[in-house]
Amino acid sequence: MAKIKLDDSLYERAQRAAQIAGYSGVEEFVAHCVENEIKRLKTDETEGPVADQLRGLGYIE
Repeated sequence: MAKIKLDDSLYERAQRAAQIAGYSGVEEFVAHCVENEIKRLKTDETEGPVADQLRGLGYIE
């Protein structure tokens, strides 16, 4: 498993957020955040060309 380094203050904030949100720990919280961000970025990449095509055809503004 790969490890990442976090600034101490960021780690503390992530630890508090993980506790509040009910995660088992910082690792689970960070993994979930990273996965969500990756999904969001992939969605933006694939929706762009499709939206442009639909816009060009006059289906969306």
